[in-house]
Amino acid sequence: MREVAFIKQNKEKWLEFEQVISNKTKKSPDDIANLHIKIMNDLVYAQTYYPKSKVTSYLNKLAKSSFDKVYHSKRRDQNIFLYFFFDKVPLLSYQYRKFFYLSFTFFFVCFFIGLLSTFNDDSFARQILSDEYIDQTLENIESGDAMAIYKGGSNWGTFIGIYNNNQRVGLNMFLSGLFLGIGTGYYVVMNGIMVAVFQAFFYQQNSFFDSIKGIWIHGTYEIFGMIIEAATGYIIGASILFPGTLKRFESFKKGVRNAFYIFLSTIPFTIMAAFLEGYVTRYSNIMPTFFCFAIILFCLATISYYYLILPFKVARKHQLR
Repeated sequence: MREVAFIKQNKEKWLEFEQVISNKTKKSPDDIANLHIKIMNDLVYAQTYYPKSKVTSYLNKLAKSSFDKVYHSKRRDQNIFLYFFFDKVPLLSYQYRKFFYLSFTFFFVCFFIGLLSTFNDDSFARQILSDEYIDQTLENIESGDAMAIYKGGSNWGTFIGIYNNNQRVGLNMFLSGLFLGIGTGYYVVMNGIMVAVFQAFFYQQNSFFDSIKGIWIHGTYEIFGMIIEAATGYIIGASILFPGTLKRFESFKKGVRNAFYIFLSTIPFTIMAAFLEGYVTRYSNIMPTFFCFAIILFCLATISYYYLILPFKVARKHQLR
């Protein structure tokens, strides 16, 4: 489409939106959000086909000026927490979904490297998990309780300790994005390989089934959440490296803000992972196998739905294409 035709086709919509953001025209919050999304679609189109045009700069300013009005204002017709978790975060997850895919791909590449290394080097597990851990676990396997190392301490103490550790790891992944995402990648390499080594080691000791029951009850939320937290680090890194039509500092501020919102959304899952490890995982050896796998599948279904399916449904509701 020629630029003149593009402007003529959409001019009235842009002028209407100018009236809305200047408070000269009243619209419902949903109508404003839908208009904003349409403007964003027009901006993407203009950036693709008219990257150096004045219309692209105009749309960029229009979209920027509307952001706070659409996404930061408190919606009177909806609870602010419900809006945050079921509208704002899913829309951001849709917008940054490619970073989620990148994070999952990189994690599983590291996981596969960990598997290959463990199966091809008998000393690799000791290098990653430590001699003390390996020796203690071997003793536990011989005594008939492969997961005994995870059952020490009180329920409450385990819950607090695990939550603090997992939240610190997630925060490190988020903040390491400031180093162009390289720091985040380092944490993913370490954790991806460690998870793989752990599973491969128990497989070699004929305790793979016990490890599945004992670890993935809480590990599903923990590992999935960690991958999403890593994606927030990549978002920050990309905002610095690829500012697009924005000034680099403006792109950085936007990237940090949106990544932080997504990071906040992982906290409930981190809390639940710690709760499951403190109060449920320790009883996996006496729980019915069906019940263990029901918990694992429920955790996988809920967190997958929230980050991989719900964003598309919310985007469709807001007519985002």
